[in-house]
Amino acid sequence: MLDLQYQTIRANGIDFNVAVAGSGDRLALCLHGFPELSYSWRHQIPLLVDLGYRVWAPDLRGYGGSSRPVGVSAYALDQLVADVAALIQVSQAKDVLLIGHDWGAMIAWNYAMSATAAISRLIIMNAPHPALLAKGLRTLRQRKKSWYMYFFQIPWLPEWILSRRGAAAIGRAFHGMAIDKSRFPEDLLRVYREAASQPGALTAMINYYRAAFRGHQRRMPSQRINVPTLMLWGELDAALGKELTFGTDRYVRDLTLRYLPGVSHWVQQEAPETVNAMIEAWLKSGKVPEAPALP
Repeated sequence: MLDLQYQTIRANGIDFNVAVAGSGDRLALCLHGFPELSYSWRHQIPLLVDLGYRVWAPDLRGYGGSSRPVGVSAYALDQLVADVAALIQVSQAKDVLLIGHDWGAMIAWNYAMSATAAISRLIIMNAPHPALLAKGLRTLRQRKKSWYMYFFQIPWLPEWILSRRGAAAIGRAFHGMAIDKSRFPEDLLRVYREAASQPGALTAMINYYRAAFRGHQRRMPSQRINVPTLMLWGELDAALGKELTFGTDRYVRDLTLRYLPGVSHWVQQEAPETVNAMIEAWLKSGKVPEAPALP
């Protein structure tokens, strides 16, 4: 278990608990997903430091040690995108690599599409472009996979279920969906379960989905993304179908897309060696190897 170092960084009017490493003017800003934490980037942080980046991996608003604003509207997408803009501004970095997984990747997609985006590269993991997700959610196949998004619209009941027995359901979300379950031992699951058990944490985490469904945000920009983008996708994602990646090149001018066979939604935690090799190759030369074939 990597012992990360944390700082409290004030941005967009709230406090973020941020795992920090490295130094310099080149920032790698890593955004985690649901129901994760900054700790989900533990395998990538040392690599990014070795590649010359100062790394910030915040607990997103509502998560872990970061502030938990009250109310569904506080978790609207425009607020989440504003968090990214504010963190980048506070960092005073001259060059920014933005990395996101799951919800963090949805935020990263939307930030990258904004007219004021200040990044030079983008890495996306297991989250489709917002336009392709919207299209996919019109199909019965994806709606079945995304059943939990609809369940989360119910008041208080999701929090009650997820909180029972020390947030055991949070641990099951990782272990149950993972293909290589050895990557999610009990001591790791305890990190996520304890964070979710903090007062107000589960409501804040679920409010991301409630805000997305309830129209609390303004329509986000949808301009074509021009920065070089690496998209990594665990093919055995139980929540998001691989077909949601088809056509991403229509929205991204310079796209490198790699699939990881035999890997679940938790791609950077379950297959860190392959993910890190792909990130390093892309950042150094732009030439990214294919994932190893399954035996």
